[in-house]
Amino acid sequence: MSDDHLYTVEQEIADVQVDRPHVIILGAGASLASFPKGDKNGQQLPVMTNLVEVLGLEALLKECGIKHSRGDNFELIYSNLLRSNPLGAAKIEDAIDRYFSELELPDYPTIYDHLVLSLREKDFIATFNWDPFLYQACSRNHRTAAPPRVAYLHGSVAVGYCGTDKRKGKRGGRCSVCGQAFKPTKLLYPVAHKDYHCDTFIQAEWRGLELHLKQAFALTIFGYGAPKSDVEAVALMKNAWGDVAGRDMEQTEIVDVKAEDELSANWKPFIHSHHYEVHDNFHASWVANHPRRSCEAGWQQFFEAKFIDVNPIPAKAGFPELYRWLNPLLEAEKATGS
Repeated sequence: MSDDHLYTVEQEIADVQVDRPHVIILGAGASLASFPKGDKNGQQLPVMTNLVEVLGLEALLKECGIKHSRGDNFELIYSNLLRSNPLGAAKIEDAIDRYFSELELPDYPTIYDHLVLSLREKDFIATFNWDPFLYQACSRNHRTAAPPRVAYLHGSVAVGYCGTDKRKGKRGGRCSVCGQAFKPTKLLYPVAHKDYHCDTFIQAEWRGLELHLKQAFALTIFGYGAPKSDVEAVALMKNAWGDVAGRDMEQTEIVDVKAEDELSANWKPFIHSHHYEVHDNFHASWVANHPRRSCEAGWQQFFEAKFIDVNPIPAKAGFPELYRWLNPLLEAEKATGS
């Protein structure tokens, strides 16, 4: 085989030519997969079917006059409560905010650290999760590598917002323009129909996702199942992605434990023909096997028909080793100004 048909790891590291973004969409499954045994302090990550039990909301629901059985979907519970007892719904919201605000990343590198370090500033992560993990991962790694752009589509307990200057930052921090304290972002709770234009912050986050989806070279959907309650969300994303027939150069990747047939059918409006992959864990994904070069590697394999090697991010490394491993990639970016 001639060298013209090979694309080596060394070539991939040096190749920093694709300036279109890789867009990542995160759902609750991403946090659950990242912390199956809980956060730094053993606090469990809930999903909609066990949120009441994990957060210990049974007594509060009973006080609010809401009947609940184990395994009931929180979306239905909250929707009923919001209609019948708005004050009770506010108490539930406060309890959720307190629980998620206390969650912390472990001291060692996690999937969230690997994710943000596997992307460049041109790339974009949009999360539906309230938890603080993505913000914390960006924050603790930013001195090593500038993080990708991030949108919090349902708000986040970690993030505050200045409506005057349209700036966001750490909740409890201050706006760099006016010096006023950031106000907590609105958390968008699960109801049958969500309004993604309900406030300035949420609207701006969605505008960011729509812009980057239109420009995207690659799309990864990690642990987001597009529930029926998010019909508006999927419609907004589909509108930004456009006609799938015109996406013949883009690659879609799905990271989820569900069956491939179910996932490919669910995300069919975002898949051109056979241009998709399904993986059951993050470290098997294209992003993790071609960190910081996912788009370049995709171009070489799918359009230049090159045989390429993988360059997986070291899943078991501690932070010093992980940063040393990343250094050649970062130096190549610095040399090209990318």
